[in-house]
Amino acid sequence: MTEKVKVVTLGCEKNLVDSEIMSGLVFGRGYELVSDKEEATVIIVNTCGFIDAAKEESVNTILDMADLKQTANLKALIVSGCLTQRYKKELLEEMPEIDGIVGTGDFDKINEIIDEALAGKKPVLVGNPVFNYDKPLPRRVTTPRYTAYVKIAEGCDNACTFCSIPIMRGKFRSRSMESIIAEIEQLASQGVREISLIAQDSTNYGTDLYDGFKLPDLLNKVTEVAGIEWVRLHYAYPGFFTDELIDTIASNPKVCKYVDMPLQHSEDIILKRMRRPGRQQDARALIEKIRSRIPNVSLRTSLIVGFPGETEQDFENLKQFVTEVEFDRLGVFAYSQEQDTPAARLPNQIQDDVKEYRANTIMEIQRSISNIRNGNRVGETVDVLIEKYDGRNDVYIGRSQYDAPEIDGEVFVKGTQLKIGELAKVHITHSFEFDLSGEVVA
Repeated sequence: MTEKVKVVTLGCEKNLVDSEIMSGLVFGRGYELVSDKEEATVIIVNTCGFIDAAKEESVNTILDMADLKQTANLKALIVSGCLTQRYKKELLEEMPEIDGIVGTGDFDKINEIIDEALAGKKPVLVGNPVFNYDKPLPRRVTTPRYTAYVKIAEGCDNACTFCSIPIMRGKFRSRSMESIIAEIEQLASQGVREISLIAQDSTNYGTDLYDGFKLPDLLNKVTEVAGIEWVRLHYAYPGFFTDELIDTIASNPKVCKYVDMPLQHSEDIILKRMRRPGRQQDARALIEKIRSRIPNVSLRTSLIVGFPGETEQDFENLKQFVTEVEFDRLGVFAYSQEQDTPAARLPNQIQDDVKEYRANTIMEIQRSISNIRNGNRVGETVDVLIEKYDGRNDVYIGRSQYDAPEIDGEVFVKGTQLKIGELAKVHITHSFEFDLSGEVVA
């Protein structure tokens, strides 16, 4: 009997790429990929271990899937990803429901893990968290056919005191430009039109392989691939945001005018404890430079509230910073005290209820800002990538270049016979807190 395999992905887009590679390997082996967990004889849970909430979700998902051994067809439950890389011993001791474990550097051995798990051997393969993405590997893209994520680097060297990524993913490693372009050419041949380049630290791309910062060169090469219409960049570390990168984003029409640059905080004393680059005046100067040289740019950031020692005054100053800078998009996280990180050992840890209050307060401020920033788009004509049709309301739904898949807003479009996965010119007529609406321009 052919095994039926379901892959469950938790966490970030970087994890999604790993799941898609595992799916490609499983499919190439002759196994059937299924979406219904009730059908599956093998389930792979690709976990996230970044913060406490993600770890809790991973553990609960593993337990939920394990129940299918009694209620459905499940024969083998495999766990992969960041949680296994970091907590292999604990998972083995506390969750006997798991039939096999594979780490972040070894998931290309997924077929061998499945074979051993089905044979009752409880395989464990968790070694060095260094995976070679330059190797040509099959991949089953699970995003809509017109958009895909591509990893350009893995790991991180920045050693932020709150972050466990280096523990789970290792040191920063760029992929070769040749392997990235080859993958994108393959994706474009399958109909992908939007490429989102991802890395924990994308602006550092190439420094370990070549003779300097090579992200601008990579962006230009990606836009030369036939069929690619948009190239979007994620997780730009502010310490390495060069003038050349700004000029490339500004001048290349296929590079989305979208900057995703996590700043984490505004206050110098917190940034120093976090071991983040620069200080608030540097962040303000960089933001001003980006906005002045990239007309109409959409700027997204991420912030952490409740970091150890964050005083009421620090938080008030952060609120003022957010109010004054007026980010187009913003995400906020309550600090999570992560085991084995320097910040976990800092004094003056903040209570959970205070952290949650501060996070909610920042998002309320951002809600008002987003409403205003979106209102400024009314009257513009923008390209919109059409993603679906809502027949009940007779409206198409898509995204502009200013909105990343799944995390940002949408554009509701009045038009006829628009094609899913194609760009349409849309005149923006109305704005909402996070979304826009408009009409197709003939």
